[in-house]
Amino acid sequence: MADVQIRSAVYKNRESLIMETGEIRVELIPGLGGKVVSLLYKPTGKEWLVQSDLQALKQPAYGSNFGDADMSGWDECFPTIAPCAAEAGGALMLPDHGEVWALAWDAEVSEGRIDCSVGGVALPYRLGRSLYFTSPDTLRMAYRAENLGESPLQFLWVPHPQFAVSEPTRIELPPSAQEMLCVFGGAARQEGRTYAWAAEADVDASQTGDGRKFYAPGKVSEGRCGLFCERSGNWLRMDFDPQRVPYIGVWIDEGMFNRQNAIALEPSIGYYDSLDRARANGTAQTILPGQACEWSLTVSFGGGAA
Repeated sequence: MADVQIRSAVYKNRESLIMETGEIRVELIPGLGGKVVSLLYKPTGKEWLVQSDLQALKQPAYGSNFGDADMSGWDECFPTIAPCAAEAGGALMLPDHGEVWALAWDAEVSEGRIDCSVGGVALPYRLGRSLYFTSPDTLRMAYRAENLGESPLQFLWVPHPQFAVSEPTRIELPPSAQEMLCVFGGAARQEGRTYAWAAEADVDASQTGDGRKFYAPGKVSEGRCGLFCERSGNWLRMDFDPQRVPYIGVWIDEGMFNRQNAIALEPSIGYYDSLDRARANGTAQTILPGQACEWSLTVSFGGGAA
């Protein structure tokens, strides 16, 4: 097991928690959607997440637009990404990028781990995320969604880590995701068209003002994705169980919403983006009353030169 240090801190006027090994430093703000604000690979000094340029981070209002909030760090999207009805045929709506990114999470610190959780507003659930290290260079993020209601609960989940692009960077996807469906084309791609990933995998730091999003058109058979920095050799890899997290999305922002180019690798439960769509196509995850659903992913770091 890794030797882990956990302490309280302050980030941009917000109370934060820092957990670190000899190789990785993680900082998160439980009160701000459980947002992870820093993933630092200490051997090379590589900060993987887009950093906020604001002096103070405000609490977003529930139901506000995600793009109007601070565009940095790692947020969680649950139980939808796109705004839609909370329940099939219902009038109550889920907000943009889901509920939990705008809510204050509870946090508990124990030896070697941080457990955060938050309750739903439009739907009766509790979402938990535990962070701990499986080795000095590998962070595990373990999730648990519990249905607190009296009816089946359906959800869609993706992580939304805005990984900073500071040099030419290659997005690495598994063999079962080498043809990718464009679901948001921006100015240069066509929505609904399938693109060969070999021609789309490279992103550099120059801004075009454009953005695009892709999904593997169906379930993936290998649960992994990652980034490789072409000049420095720094790399990051995300691993997950494709039986529990069967889809992969990729968001690329070249200045459309962010001041710095960013890549979001999004292993996904539900296909894709809208809970309404996932309900209709049978890919939403269902939790029976009183039951829970668990899944996890690991993030590993390495390579590069200082």
